Amino acid sequence: MGFSFFSSPKSLVGLDIGSGAIKLVQLERSGKGYQLKKFGIKPLESELIVDGTVMDAGRVIDIIKALVEEQALKTKDVVFAVSGHSVIVKKIQLPVMSEQELEESIKWEAEQYIPFDINDVNIDFNILEASEGQEAKDQMDVLLVAVKREKLSEYTTIVMEAGLQPVIVDVDAFTLENMFAINYDIKQGEVVALVDIGASVMNINIIKSGLFAFTRDISIGGNRYSETIQREFNLSFADAEMAKRGEKIEGVDQEALLNIIDLLNEKIASEVLRSFDYFKTTSANEEIDRILISGGCSKVLNLIAHLSEKLHVPVEASNPFRNIEVSDTVFDPIYIEEMAPLAAVGVGLALRAVGDR
Repeated sequence: MGFSFFSSPKSLVGLDIGSGAIKLVQLERSGKGYQLKKFGIKPLESELIVDGTVMDAGRVIDIIKALVEEQALKTKDVVFAVSGHSVIVKKIQLPVMSEQELEESIKWEAEQYIPFDINDVNIDFNILEASEGQEAKDQMDVLLVAVKREKLSEYTTIVMEAGLQPVIVDVDAFTLENMFAINYDIKQGEVVALVDIGASVMNINIIKSGLFAFTRDISIGGNRYSETIQREFNLSFADAEMAKRGEKIEGVDQEALLNIIDLLNEKIASEVLRSFDYFKTTSANEEIDRILISGGCSKVLNLIAHLSEKLHVPVEASNPFRNIEVSDTVFDPIYIEEMAPLAAVGVGLALRAVGDR
């Protein structure tokens, strides 16, 4: 699923502009599946994008240009995603009407649900399939998405200044759904939480039977670990990044480091649990059956084990290349395995290039 603010061509490149890194993914149809054509990552200095706000557009543009050049990218048409406080995603109930009727009335309907001036946002919607046990036949579920025009303009300008053509804007939560749909079996009635934890934003997207049920963005991520470790042990940011993943850094007391990481793991787990509790209040106390975690923060020491223990739910690292053909002669298998959790959003974006659902 995704929301188009621009027309959609047949082939796109996924460009995931995160706070910690920029990821580029290009897929190609291969029989009944997909083949990885391009995959590249360029890390960003921590001060370039803060909480989704671009602080140094020129530097970010240069890094995208370098990534495009490094990948020898021929296609210029890209899809990127937005997330955070400038994005509102709500599932609402409306009287049954045609898509055309909803198109005409959506602005008025949206005004009741969006905490921004309606003239300051771009709006899109998707009519959802009737949920199980839905009694009111005269009502329909609609997924409403609003993105601040200012945010959209900021990111669109950056992509265009880098010499690329943005043709679709998606939302992080929906890219994770796309990634899940091609890589994992969808079981009827199963409730799965797709948790993507980047450098500064954690996105929680809950799906039932493969369909959207709930999403929430939280301003916490891997930078919280790095900054705390950097401060406590007087390290460079790069060394702090390595320490949080369990790599030995000279002069760092391992017991003290583990204590810091455990405290922050607990903070992440508490935020996830709070989101799950809120989801349950909106969905007749549905239980989460399993959690797939992605993003750079998924590689933090002990985080997956901590989440599983705290939430009493099976947790595993997401593999967005699980059902994608990856050539061993083109890509280093060890690198692909190591970087896979960081590619979830990028793969979800690139799937828009090979047939929207």
